[in-house]
Amino acid sequence: MQDQLTITTQTLDFQTAKERLKKVVNRTPLTYNHNLSRKYQCQVFLKREDLQVVRSYKLRGAYNMMSSLAPSQLEKGVVCASAGNHAQGFAYSCKKLNVKGVVFMPIITPNQKVSQTKMFGENFIEVKLTGDTYDDCAVAAKKYTQENGMTFIPPFDDIRIIEGQATVGIEILEDLSEIDFLFIPVGGGGLSAGVGSYFKTFSPKTKLIGLEPEGAPSMFEALKAGKPVTLENIERFVDGASVKRVGDITFSICKEVLDDMHLVPEGKICSTILKLYNEDAIVVEPAGALSIAALDDYADVIKGKNVVCIVSGSNNDIDRMQEIKERSLQYEGLKHYFLIRFAQRPGALKEFVNHVLGQDDDITRFEYIQKHNKETGPALVGVELKSRNDYEALVQNMDRFHINYTELKPNDNLFGYLV
Repeated sequence: MQDQLTITTQTLDFQTAKERLKKVVNRTPLTYNHNLSRKYQCQVFLKREDLQVVRSYKLRGAYNMMSSLAPSQLEKGVVCASAGNHAQGFAYSCKKLNVKGVVFMPIITPNQKVSQTKMFGENFIEVKLTGDTYDDCAVAAKKYTQENGMTFIPPFDDIRIIEGQATVGIEILEDLSEIDFLFIPVGGGGLSAGVGSYFKTFSPKTKLIGLEPEGAPSMFEALKAGKPVTLENIERFVDGASVKRVGDITFSICKEVLDDMHLVPEGKICSTILKLYNEDAIVVEPAGALSIAALDDYADVIKGKNVVCIVSGSNNDIDRMQEIKERSLQYEGLKHYFLIRFAQRPGALKEFVNHVLGQDDDITRFEYIQKHNKETGPALVGVELKSRNDYEALVQNMDRFHINYTELKPNDNLFGYLV
C-alpha cells in the first residue's frame, strides 16, 4: 500500500494545480455548523463548494486540465459530455481561457441546466443535445472530438482533473489542521481520488469516508470486485454522483486512500436537503447533501471528533423540490399509498375519512382508476401521517372496518406506474 501511495504522491502535482486555479476559483469557506455539531456531539465543519463560482467543485478539475493543454490543442478546441456540473465548469473555463468548446448534453437535460451552461460559457461554447442518456451523448461527444481533431475533457478520469479536485483538500487543511474524519461524496471518483491523495500525504491520520447513493453504488461495487465494474442499471436521482462505472485511474487511487465506502439511501439524502434548507438556509443538490446525510450512520464514532463534510454543489432545479419532499416523506415513513376498493354504497368514503383515518392523518392524493370497460375501479389514495408511529393504527383501522386495500411499496412495479 505504501508503494502505491508513493507513486500517487509523485504523480499528482498539487501545488501547480493550486497556482493555476488561484485567480479562477473561489476559495470556498470551511464553516462550523452549530446544529450538526450539537446533534452529533462533535465539531462539524462544512466545506462549502456549493458557494463556488459555478456552484460546484467541478470547475477546479476542468480548468486545471484545460489550462495545462498546449496552445496548439486549445486552438483546435475542446469537447465535454455532461448533463450538469461538469458542463458548467467546462463552459466557464472555456470563457476564461478564450477557447472554443462544445458541450454534449442528453436531449432530456432540463432547460435550467442548458441555460446555466450557456450563461457560464457565453459565446465560447456550443451546446449539442443528443441521445437519451449520458452514455449515449458521451459516445457522440468522443466521436465528434476525434472527427474534428479536438481534445476531450473527461468529468473525472484524468490525472489533471484529479489534481484540480485535490485543491479542495488543500484549502480544507489550510483552514483546519486537526481533522479526524473527512466525508467525501463519490461519483466517478475524481474528488475522492484528488482530496484523498492529498490527505493521505499530508494528514494520514484522518479517516476518509467515501459516500455514494444507494441506487448507484459504482465505487462500492468496484472496491468489492477489486476492479471497476459497469452497473447495468442505476438510480439517477442523485445525478451529481450517479455513474454506471467509475474511472480506472480514480479507482486505482481510491482503493488505496479511502478508509471506508458507504451507501446512503436516496430518501435520506432528500430529508437532509430539506433540513439544511429549513434549519441553516443552505441550498444543496442531492450529491451535495451526501456527506451530511451519512453522519447518522457514524454518530457513535465521530462523537467528540473534528469532522469535515464536503458540500459538493448546489445546482438544484427548483422544479425538483416537490419530488425531494415526496421522497423524504416516504423514507421517513410519513407518506403511504394504497389502492382501495371502496364498497359501492353511499357513505363509504365518509366512513373511511371519519373512522379509519387518524386525527392527524391527511389525504394528499385521491383519484379513481377507470378500468378498460369504463367502470370505476379502485381509488389511488395517498395518506400523509404526522408521525411514522401512526402507520400501524391506520392499517389496523382499515382491517377493523374491512377496507379492501392493497398497499403500494416504492419497489413495486405498480408503484412506478401509478405514483
